[in-house]
Amino acid sequence: MNLPEEQQEALLQKYLDGQCTPEEIATLYSWLLSSDAHRPLLSVMQQDFERIMKERPVVPEELSNRIESRLLQSISTSKEETVPMRVSFRRNWTIAATVALLVASGITLFYTLRKPAAPLPAAVQVADVMPGTNKAVLTLADGTVVTLDSTGKQVIQQGATIVKQQNGKLEYAVSGGNASVGYNTLKVPRGGQFTVELPDGTIAWLNSASSLRYPTAFTGNNRTVEMEGQGYFEVKQNVKRPFVVKVNAIEVQVLGTAFDIMAYPDEDAVKTTLISGAVKVKSAKTEKLLHPGDQAAISNSTGAVLVQPVDVAAVTAWKTGFFEFDNANINIIMKQLARWYDIEIDTRNADRRLFGGRINRNLPLSEMLKLLETSGAKFNLEGRKLTVLK
Repeated sequence: MNLPEEQQEALLQKYLDGQCTPEEIATLYSWLLSSDAHRPLLSVMQQDFERIMKERPVVPEELSNRIESRLLQSISTSKEETVPMRVSFRRNWTIAATVALLVASGITLFYTLRKPAAPLPAAVQVADVMPGTNKAVLTLADGTVVTLDSTGKQVIQQGATIVKQQNGKLEYAVSGGNASVGYNTLKVPRGGQFTVELPDGTIAWLNSASSLRYPTAFTGNNRTVEMEGQGYFEVKQNVKRPFVVKVNAIEVQVLGTAFDIMAYPDEDAVKTTLISGAVKVKSAKTEKLLHPGDQAAISNSTGAVLVQPVDVAAVTAWKTGFFEFDNANINIIMKQLARWYDIEIDTRNADRRLFGGRINRNLPLSEMLKLLETSGAKFNLEGRKLTVLK
């Protein structure tokens, strides 16, 4: 079935938005299965085909038969050698992107598969590893440790300062009078994420394996916090009190803006990406003023600073529940998977293959690996240890 390019993109977007009729879905899949070039993706799709609705939708019989016939033909020939493909989940909605995202969304398909599916890849025939959740540990000024999770609701009193936990977020408020200043530390483990609204109204989203140290009340001429890992900040504007994020010997100074900082110890550089407003990045060697869309990367080994424009949507995709890669090598991807799924990674046998794509972070690890395998990558998962194979 040949669809004009404009209709392809419109139908794909409509499907991903959950607005397609059964007839439109049938048309879409007839197009996806219309070329032998799509066979390498069928192994990714088979598990979803096994979860097809038992009730067949009302679609034209001729179209329905053609779809099913083409599907069975493709699966029967899927054992033939195929050429590895580069995964792409970018917004241009390439065919590989479409199939991968449909699988990632876990959307039920609308016709019946009458032939047993081929065995799943070895990488997913093991106990699955679930994605991260909202969880963190809060250490109060007096040393008290409070465990936080995605369902907890509690109120913590620290003098005049009240801390409320609701689901995956902390909120600070002063109940009245002069609040004594103490320092709290919010630590997010591997396999977690958490959000905190600071006493001044600034909101910080923390990614896995990250921590933030901050006062229970901001006093003095600035609002200073200390961070490790990755965080996204929406700073409450206060011209008289600049907001400062310290990462080792680096400072990011702002008045009111949105920005992302990635400062993991195992990364090559500390990266500050400006989404809106303006920030000043200061290190021992230099000082740079960023504009929206700029990223300042400060080398952890040399202190050299590189400022360049980047795709801010890709940098901040983690905050909205996605991984997004742009010509990333396997080591970059595996570091992110290790933090989010809390697993051990062995990349000694990894090749130089590059990946690009946008993948839902809420997928079980097995589904994530299947998507990466459509590009020719191979993995072996034993317990919580993932090995990248040649």
